Formats: sequence, C-alpha cells, structure tokens
Amino acid sequence: MQPDEKIQAHLVSVWRESKKFFSIGGKEGMLVLTDKHLMFIHKTESKINWWKAITQRQVVNFLKSKNTMIRHDGYDEEDLMNDMEDDRNIELSFNDISSISHIEKDWGSSLQLEYQKDGKEEKFQYSIAQNWVKYPAKEPTKYMKVDWEPFVQYIKDRQNFTK
Repeated sequence: MQPDEKIQAHLVSVWRESKKFFSIGGKEGMLVLTDKHLMFIHKTESKINWWKAITQRQVVNFLKSKNTMIRHDGYDEEDLMNDMEDDRNIELSFNDISSISHIEKDWGSSLQLEYQKDGKEEKFQYSIAQNWVKYPAKEPTKYMKVDWEPFVQYIKDRQNFTK
C-alpha cells in the first residue's frame, strides 16, 4: 500500500471461498478497495467490539441500499497500513486481476475474482454474510443480496486490460 492511497470501499463480514476443485471451507475477513489496490484482510488489529458493531450496521445499511461502495467509521488508511504488515493478508494491484465479475444467486450475491499472485493462478468467490453459526466451525448461514456492479466497474475502469 502506498502512503497516498485512499479507501474507496470497505466491506466487513466477507466470506471468501476458493473456487478450486477440492477446496473446503473459507475465511472471514474484510474486503478493502483503495484507489490502487484490492485487499482481503483476515488478520486485523481492529477490536472485537468495533467489529461486532460495524457488521450489524453494515447489515442495516444493505437492507436500505445494496450499494457496495461504502466506508465504515473507525477504520482508516492508517489502520489498513497496519493490517497490511501481516503477510497473511492479500494485496492485489488492479492489473493482477485477470477476471472480475459478479453473480446473483438465490442465496445472495457473489463477487467472482481470478488473479495471479506469486506465479500462482487463484480463483475466489466473495460474499457478504448476514448471519453466522459458530459451532463446530464459523460459517455463514445467510448471505446478503448486494450490488457488486459499482465495485467491479471501479476496478475495471482502472485496469490496463480487462477480461
């Protein structure tokens, strides 16, 4: 992340699943869109109380408006830079992304993403969870229907190529 980057969209309670043939399970995290990068943060320094409050507020937000180009109070560029120091979090430049699209399904909306990072081709599906089950493993039980189009278009408009 560069010091002059600004957060354009910040989504919490995002469930990421690999689209590989034998992959099982997923990870919860935040999807952050800056003016130069897309980042998936699943290891954050943010406090649990902030996380609980902001996920509830996001659900209410999406029930009013489906637009994914939102930002949340209490998490700024400095917090993002601190989180990006953890190598387990993923930072993609827009040109690393070989394909980006979105799909509406009966259960909710998903962002489809293909990218190449460190010589490996990766495919993931991102969805925003509304409810969770915590036992035996944390997994979403209900997903949100959102409008990924402005999010996808923002990235496509800034790529040197688009698939």
